[in-house]
Amino acid sequence: MAAAEMWNQTEAQDRPSSGPSLWRRLRRSPVGMTGAVIVAIVLLVAAFAPQLAPYDPNLKNPAIRLKPPAWVEGGDPAHLLGTDTLGRDILSRIIYGSRVSVSVGVAAVLVAGAIGVVLGLVSGFAGRWVDTVLMRFTDAFLAIPSLLLTMLVVGIVGPGVGTLILVLGVTRWTSYARVVRGETLSVRERDFVQAAEATGVPRWLILFRHVLPNVAGSVIVLATTNVASVILTESSLSFLGIGVPPDVPTWGAMLSEGRNYIASAWWLATLPGLAISITVLGIIFLGDWLRDVLDPRLRR
Repeated sequence: MAAAEMWNQTEAQDRPSSGPSLWRRLRRSPVGMTGAVIVAIVLLVAAFAPQLAPYDPNLKNPAIRLKPPAWVEGGDPAHLLGTDTLGRDILSRIIYGSRVSVSVGVAAVLVAGAIGVVLGLVSGFAGRWVDTVLMRFTDAFLAIPSLLLTMLVVGIVGPGVGTLILVLGVTRWTSYARVVRGETLSVRERDFVQAAEATGVPRWLILFRHVLPNVAGSVIVLATTNVASVILTESSLSFLGIGVPPDVPTWGAMLSEGRNYIASAWWLATLPGLAISITVLGIIFLGDWLRDVLDPRLRR
């Protein structure tokens, strides 16, 4: 009976905070609110890009090439952030570029997280030979440089958003597996897990009902960091010309196109670079706040 009471008490403690409570905590956190606002704006811009962009991002007009931003002398109010070397509107290209960054970042992390979390939970909770086999496989996969493997696969298969998502997801699961496995080894020795086992609760239910919520904080922090990292990787690959097709506007490709015009047309590289930096910073801010709120060890 005591074991059952301990299990039920722990179950109540592991239950996540309600929506209104999370909102109140968010409003009291300047860092969390800043990150949430930035992420919300980026998501809205990506979702409503066709409605927000003033022009087709690939519309060329050589007559207005290299127009500076509207607030700079010689700028045109019709092109708020200026135009590039082919006369394409910078603002429209930045807006459409957010769609690639958001979709690749989120989808790749979901793929990597799904693989890594499951393998980490099974490895840490099963122990013995299962743990040994899975961790040796993880170590072997870690020996392969992820960026090199990504470049190799994309170079063979060809550029594309779907290819990029799959490759980045498959090459980034190892960090999730190792972190979750370490957390699971600690959690499985706690009293509430032992109490649940003593009451005859199925192991799979213990794993996903009690162990997973207690490692969720670490997964959230890692996932948000990886979203930012994937966005940077996608930008780097696009900068090198092997990320997505040339006709798809991306922030990395815009940086690559503007690198030769830093002195004469600074806005070509500076503005998409700012978009990348602000987006990554917002994701990191939000991830830190979510860790503080959702990690059971940090709750009060």
